[in-house]
Amino acid sequence: MRSRRLYLQASALLVAAAVVLSCLPAAQAQHPAGADGAWRTVASDAPPVARHEHAYVRVGERFYLVGGRGERPVQSFDPVSGAWSTHAMPPIELHHFQAVAHEGKIYVIGALTGGWPTEDPVAHVYIYDPVADAWTQGPAVPEDRRRGAAGAVVHDGEIFVVAGIRNGHTDGHVRWLDAYDPATGGWRRLADAPRTRDHFHAAVLDGKLYAAGGRRSSHATGQGFELTIPEVDVYDFATDTWTPLPPSGDLPTERAGTTVAVLDGRLLVLGGESGSQVPAHAEVEAFDPETGTWTALAPMRVGRHGMQAVVYEQKVYVASGSKTRGADEVDSQEVYSQTP
Repeated sequence: MRSRRLYLQASALLVAAAVVLSCLPAAQAQHPAGADGAWRTVASDAPPVARHEHAYVRVGERFYLVGGRGERPVQSFDPVSGAWSTHAMPPIELHHFQAVAHEGKIYVIGALTGGWPTEDPVAHVYIYDPVADAWTQGPAVPEDRRRGAAGAVVHDGEIFVVAGIRNGHTDGHVRWLDAYDPATGGWRRLADAPRTRDHFHAAVLDGKLYAAGGRRSSHATGQGFELTIPEVDVYDFATDTWTPLPPSGDLPTERAGTTVAVLDGRLLVLGGESGSQVPAHAEVEAFDPETGTWTALAPMRVGRHGMQAVVYEQKVYVASGSKTRGADEVDSQEVYSQTP
């Protein structure tokens, strides 16, 4: 009886130790051998508001934090002075979206609103004007094309919204690609992507749209984090056709809640969350379309997901986000440079 009691005590200690180790910050992950570049924490007059599932967008010489779960004001960052400023609140809760800048304004399309796990797709386009510090409700998103946690990019004056999920984190994944014209308020339906995905960001590289990362969120089946997608799909604007990359082009570290950046002709996939670990991912991996290969870059100092990246003067900035799978918000900003 005594030996069994000791065995149970030892087992409990091992389980507790495993839990503690699993919760260590992703920033403690090993630096990949030969990884390029370095990250540093950005010094500022005050930290940004802690938030996640938000956007970060450059307009002119300032960067704007927009949305996030709960009530979060717009904040802008001056990369020269390091100062943060606080601006207007969004008219509704906006989260799980990739915002884009177009003609000096910030557009929110393909967002969610409300509480987990059955958040509603946002029914309208929302537009923030940094000069007026004011929000405008734009045209309605076609009712049968509404979804959130989608990718969004600007190309040739239109905003392209790809994939996403219709029923929060529960079900309703879609392959849709739609184009919205801010000048006319009109919508175009384009070719469906090869596969469904949500909780990812898209990018334009060499005149093509890249959809990388993400998952099929399925709280309905108890698989909220597990169904990550390694495949990368590429859309040609000129021909309205999709081409999946070959298996050699799969994202090396499967994860969702990622953001992307284009730097020196490469697609960077940053951060994320997955069913494989509790801490948010710190990995940064770069795809070179000329060679069709991925390279591990220096990992972020703090693993995070549910954020968006800004590229400015050959550097990549990320701010706020969540440092663990789910919600554990941080209030820091860091910047990547290719030369330490």
